[in-house]
Amino acid sequence: MVRGFRTFKDFEESGEGIATNILTDRLQKLEAKGIITAEPEETDGRRVNYRLTEKGIDLAPVLLELLIWGARHEETGAPCALITKMEKNREEVLAEVRRRWRERDPNPFLPKFSERNSEQARRER
Repeated sequence: MVRGFRTFKDFEESGEGIATNILTDRLQKLEAKGIITAEPEETDGRRVNYRLTEKGIDLAPVLLELLIWGARHEETGAPCALITKMEKNREEVLAEVRRRWRERDPNPFLPKFSERNSEQARRER
């Protein structure tokens, strides 16, 4: 959800290579634990949008630390300027992430992963 994924199709086409049965299972478990909620899409009630609950939003500090760790040790595709901002201004970034999630901001915190993002990250290092 950090990358703006909201629908099953978004997650399925994310490039992560998650099998649909596993994805279905994970989304159901996250919903059962109260971390996400599934809501009918406003324009097409047959489609479901997933969003974080307050319990899920409370995971923001953990997710931020994982993003920073991943950027240091893996090719994440996260822009280096964003990682630097996250390292230097954690509380400011956390407040922005929480605001976006609560307000259902359609702009993702991180760009959707692509080869271009991965290549750009390599060049920025």
